[in-house]
Amino acid sequence: MHEVPMSALVAQAEDDDPLQALRATAELHRQLSQREAVAVRRARARGASWAQIAAALGVSRQAVHRKYGGSRFERG
Repeated sequence: MHEVPMSALVAQAEDDDPLQALRATAELHRQLSQREAVAVRRARARGASWAQIAAALGVSRQAVHRKYGGSRFERG
């Protein structure tokens, strides 16, 4: 299965067919979550603190640490 470009998914999320819009929205959510996780790993690898990452995401340090605080996201 190939990954649909995000720009196409954004257009599909505006579809008149609500089920098509929901499918596109769900796929956008999946892709964005994956990209966010990669960006968090990269930020941690480059020495960013949980507080800095939280500020960039607009959430609390506790929230970002709870979501990404596992050893797979630690510097190493």
